[in-house]
Amino acid sequence: MLIASLSAPLQLLDNASLAWGLAACGLAQLSKLFIELVTQRRWRPQVLIETGGMPSSHSALVTGTAAAVGWLDGFDSPAFALASTVAFVVMYDASGVRRAAGFTAERVNALPSNLWDPSPDKPLKERLGHSRLEVLVGSLLGPAIALPGLVYVGSPLHLAHVLSQAFG
Repeated sequence: MLIASLSAPLQLLDNASLAWGLAACGLAQLSKLFIELVTQRRWRPQVLIETGGMPSSHSALVTGTAAAVGWLDGFDSPAFALASTVAFVVMYDASGVRRAAGFTAERVNALPSNLWDPSPDKPLKERLGHSRLEVLVGSLLGPAIALPGLVYVGSPLHLAHVLSQAFG
């Protein structure tokens, strides 16, 4: 912590674990735009707000945050144990439950529309979960972004403090 008695909004800005976990999530989501461009040869900004796809931004978020918590509090700390447990649940859910729900939605959408009374306004969303590879890449991307950011930059509040002193 930069200053122990900071107000709540400033404390959030001084939370490097949260900041770098969110940065990993954002960069993973942003990378989907470029992956779509390379693999599908199309510019589709909608991927920035869609679920699913390569890499898993949820996996990047939880593993980046867990790695940062472990780095700061110790890999033997209860906080790291909790962060890791949450990470495993999120990643299992993304490649299991959410993926299965997407497959179910695909099958429901393939049913004839005369089965429904009233007919649905729009089809169910089919792209919900991730393949194991998408989860794996996201889980590696999280710490790869969070740990260097944590070590070399610190928290957003620390960065703002350094920049304000540099450019005064």
